[in-house]
Amino acid sequence: MSGLPSAILFACTMNAVRSPMAEGLMKRFHGKRVFVDSVGVKAQPVDGFAIAALDEVGIDISHHRPKTFEELEDGSFDVIVSLSPEAQHKAVDLTRHMACEVLFWHTFDPSIVEGCRETRLDAYRAVRDELEQRILTTFPPPTMASVG
Repeated sequence: MSGLPSAILFACTMNAVRSPMAEGLMKRFHGKRVFVDSVGVKAQPVDGFAIAALDEVGIDISHHRPKTFEELEDGSFDVIVSLSPEAQHKAVDLTRHMACEVLFWHTFDPSIVEGCRETRLDAYRAVRDELEQRILTTFPPPTMASVG
């Protein structure tokens, strides 16, 4: 991918874990340079472990309002990043008649992990860290040399 897209949409199954995490991370690295949003095939309230995992790195997603593809206010995105197979199918269907790049980053769903709080939180941390690496690799922030 060359250059930074002007609008990016992250999509997952419920818009409760992976896509809000990716949205929060993307906003941290690109702030106002890129319009960022997230959706799910269905919508559920944002997951408390997702909030906790991002809070550990100084990102607050506690006020995230989950929404579905049908609830999008603006449908013009340069890139849609699907984080689950269900979201990938929806994104491909949505972009059938529009110029939009669709990327598929199959991302583990940490909400299926069982065990004590720390075990479960570790799964969310792993997803957070994976998303951060993929975002920084695919959409690198400008260096200070290129800013000045």
